[in-house]
Amino acid sequence: MNREIRLENVTKTKNGVTILKNINLTIPSSEFFALLGPSGCGKTTLLRLIGGFEKVDSGRIFIGDRDITDLPIHERSVNIVFQNYALFPHLTVFDNIAYSLVILKLSKEEIKRKVMTLLTAFHLEEHVNKYPSELSGGQQQRVAVARAIVNEPDVLLLDEPLAALDFKLREKMLIELIDLQDNLESTFVYVTHDQLEALTVADKMAIMNHCGDLEQIGTPKEIYEFPNSSFVTKFVGTTNIFHGTIKDTSTFSIEGLGDFNIYIPERKPWMAEGCEAVMSLRPEKIYISKEPVENFSNQLKGIVEAIVYHGRSTQYNVRTEGGELIQAFEQNEEHFPHEDIDYDDEVYLAWQKENVVLMET
Repeated sequence: MNREIRLENVTKTKNGVTILKNINLTIPSSEFFALLGPSGCGKTTLLRLIGGFEKVDSGRIFIGDRDITDLPIHERSVNIVFQNYALFPHLTVFDNIAYSLVILKLSKEEIKRKVMTLLTAFHLEEHVNKYPSELSGGQQQRVAVARAIVNEPDVLLLDEPLAALDFKLREKMLIELIDLQDNLESTFVYVTHDQLEALTVADKMAIMNHCGDLEQIGTPKEIYEFPNSSFVTKFVGTTNIFHGTIKDTSTFSIEGLGDFNIYIPERKPWMAEGCEAVMSLRPEKIYISKEPVENFSNQLKGIVEAIVYHGRSTQYNVRTEGGELIQAFEQNEEHFPHEDIDYDDEVYLAWQKENVVLMET
């Protein structure tokens, strides 16, 4: 079945303010697709337009070959899980999940079969007769998802559904959502401003900016490793950003680094000698050592200004001889990573040219 979502020239304004402007977006059928962007960029509004909770000012929305732009909510085969779960407080867990099936007038036997199947799958059997107020946040989230999928919609929309959960439970629920989408083969659209969530769950993702501008669409790896704009680079993950000039076909010069030339990957069509550019270098791509290292394309010296222990990694803030501050992350593979590096130590930072990402200013 074709569960592709397609938006064509979709525009939405509220109180005279443009929220989305001429959005064209195709979300592949039966994929887990994430919409990532800062608060106010139009993510939730786009989700609500797909779900039918708001009307477009202009443009069309399709699921497969079906134009759903003007269809009422109950005819779209689309369900949504809200950030606050929106469970019915006066209904039990069983009745919350069964709600849409009752509306569809299924038999009591069929309703019980479908609901009990989900209660078992979501480990909620012992809570079947409880009310939402008697459940934990994670249990409420499971009930909300179960209620949304019990009638097997073509599309499931998730509006920051894990925002109220603690970190460990959020990690667990992300894996459960991935497994659920694989089993259902529905198209999941997941809205979040949390980059880690988006990178974890998505088959593909879109980075949104002001008025829904789609900065980049791709797999999580494509977007993280090969961002196509300064906005994407800064918004997704942590990175070192430098402004400088293309010197020739193989080097890049940064004003703050003096005469030090950075060797760069293969030249792109837009590059020309003397043109300004922005360079991104992820902290985890940098090797740090108190001694000079070999077999790296680039290497410079600096002084350690700060050391931050993150558990999985250690962050070193290093001030270069030219005055630039560079972050380097080291994976903590041992109990005491780099015991010999301390504050005010002189260190060497090294990286391969393939890990440099250059973008137009």
